[in-house]
Amino acid sequence: MRIGLLGLGFMGSTHWNGLVRIPGVQVAAVMDADEKRLSGDLSGIQGNLGEAGKALDFTGIRKYRTVAEILADPGLDAVDICLPTRWHAEVTIQALRAGKDVLVEKPMALEGQFADAMIEEARRAGRILMVAQVLRFMPPYQGLSSLVKSGRLGTIRSAFFRRRTAVPTWAPWEFDSTVSGGGVFDLLIHDVDMALHLFGVPRAVSASGHEALAGGTDFLMAQFHYPHVASVSITGGWYHRGEYPFSMEYTVVGDNGVVEFSSAGRPATVYWADGRKEVLPDAPVDPYQAEIEYFVECCRQRKAPEACPPEESSLAVKLARLAADSRSKAGAPAPFAG
Repeated sequence: MRIGLLGLGFMGSTHWNGLVRIPGVQVAAVMDADEKRLSGDLSGIQGNLGEAGKALDFTGIRKYRTVAEILADPGLDAVDICLPTRWHAEVTIQALRAGKDVLVEKPMALEGQFADAMIEEARRAGRILMVAQVLRFMPPYQGLSSLVKSGRLGTIRSAFFRRRTAVPTWAPWEFDSTVSGGGVFDLLIHDVDMALHLFGVPRAVSASGHEALAGGTDFLMAQFHYPHVASVSITGGWYHRGEYPFSMEYTVVGDNGVVEFSSAGRPATVYWADGRKEVLPDAPVDPYQAEIEYFVECCRQRKAPEACPPEESSLAVKLARLAADSRSKAGAPAPFAG
């Protein structure tokens, strides 16, 4: 399978690392407007996963400087879009119309209507569309999903998700909310998607917090209101510039026990109501590679990505927008209309 990679920033380089390790997959073309990156010099790349940029060997790989050029390449079966969020919808639709299957980085779009247009175009074109919601491929969150969906935890009473980091100063476009969506869309979209995956669509959303992107802050505390779960909270965002470390965590309470995880050194563990303690399996996998492998398999079998459906990624965009709007209105609850 021949794939073209659009965007060689932090996420583009992360996807490259996964792509080149997948048997039967060839990165046949790359696209970036930056000549230094296009030469393979990614030494200036930074990210919140603690990985520095490096030199990549693009020998034998076709190099393009514009979206139009790479999408016109007849030798590509699919494209992997790692461009700034503002262009996700537009470029995805162009790629689908060009006959390519598409994997696009999260968030799917900045507005629900654009996400829905992407889905409709994929249906019209008969192509595979998947959004890279990587939490669905991370063992601590897969373990949580299994516990909740199997009923082993019993009735779920509360769920708490937190994700936070310093503002991503390595990508200046992140400071423009019309391009990135800010910390709510760039970061907390992961936890919004996980809440959807575990509990479905809430009846309403309320949120409070503070946005001051020029100063490097954009955070919120959101409540997703469900008829069947007493409390579902999502909090975090971008906390200032500098060395503030990235972390993610969750606590989910059911009648049969509590499951908790923190990337800051606490493995996913179930504390059962009968006193037992169970550490969940945590296979040493690259979740980015795993999500790309899943996308590739869906393309090969021409089947919809049921483990990560774009319809749910679209709902995540709509709920993130609802949370951001509620924050701007002093936390007024907003019903979800779909």
